[in-house]
Amino acid sequence: MGFVNKLRGELVDILEWLDDDRNTLVWRFPRYHNQIKNGAKLIVRPGQTAVFVEQGKIADVFKPGTYSLETKNLPVLSTIRGWKHGFDSPFKAEVYFVATRQITELKWGTPNPVIIRDPDFGPVRVRAFGTYTLRAERPEALLSELVGTDGSFEAGEIDVLLRSIISSAFADMVATSELSVVDLASNYGRLSAQLRAAALERVDDEYGLDLPQLFIVNISVPEAVERALDARSSMGVLGDLQRYKEYQLGEAIPVAAANPAGGLAAAGVGLGMGMAFTGAGSPSPPPGMSLVPPPPPRDASLWHVAVGGRIHGPYSMAQLREALVAGQISGESMVWTAGMEAWTAAAQVPSLAGMFQTPPPPPPGN
Repeated sequence: MGFVNKLRGELVDILEWLDDDRNTLVWRFPRYHNQIKNGAKLIVRPGQTAVFVEQGKIADVFKPGTYSLETKNLPVLSTIRGWKHGFDSPFKAEVYFVATRQITELKWGTPNPVIIRDPDFGPVRVRAFGTYTLRAERPEALLSELVGTDGSFEAGEIDVLLRSIISSAFADMVATSELSVVDLASNYGRLSAQLRAAALERVDDEYGLDLPQLFIVNISVPEAVERALDARSSMGVLGDLQRYKEYQLGEAIPVAAANPAGGLAAAGVGLGMGMAFTGAGSPSPPPGMSLVPPPPPRDASLWHVAVGGRIHGPYSMAQLREALVAGQISGESMVWTAGMEAWTAAAQVPSLAGMFQTPPPPPPGN
């Protein structure tokens, strides 16, 4: 049995490629002195193509299937070697397996900004990146132009070249598209198809490769242009500026009313500045008149009272009288209002002294 097995091993051979690397494009079948036995079995799996090379010349090409290597299956190689009726075992030939399935998860991008002439903003620098897939469309051209005598050829070995081709095609495309940067995002689909067609024209003709899918994922602009676009969008959202000012006024009044101690005055100043800035509101005053509001009347002063080490108020004059009648303050209570240099006893403040004078006695005869 040992002799039979040895004889069977000498007469039978199998050529196949079990691809366990998703990025390999071409793999050469390893044989000692490239010797292949007569009648050997060739197995080409789906997504593969087998190419026989004899003395630097591409001979026979096999699509997916199982073949017995004989003269009838190797017509080109038989012609090159001068075999008419058959050949002796073994014969020499190089066998390359080429992956014809799609290689995915490949990325491209512009290494430097591309300048386009925007109809609104003028010259603008843009960057872009995306993804693409790769497939060997014509194995003969791939072997002749790129692989040569390499025993294994990976997609990464041509990645730099393909990204350069795609980036160059992208620069030519956007330079002639006459699209505004505002409209680029809404045209990714159409631009992706145009970019694939432009890049494929060179990749297929020169290297026998196909780009089944190519997508533009993003086209970005500098931050200064983004801010300009945001400002333009904001103006578009505002629309009618007069209605927007009315809305702002309506929102400010409840906030000011919730803080009577100063919120209303602050809101009034802010609204006045906004209306003066936009030129809205009341008609312009006659020459010589000022837009500054008149000062409040003196009897509208607001008073603060210090009681027990804490400051209370502000209170109006009427509220101070009510507190005096209720016995909550006296002439010794320390008070302060705007314009005073320091806290002073209420009875010593001229404008409040009348509240603390002793009333005259009742008239005689009562």
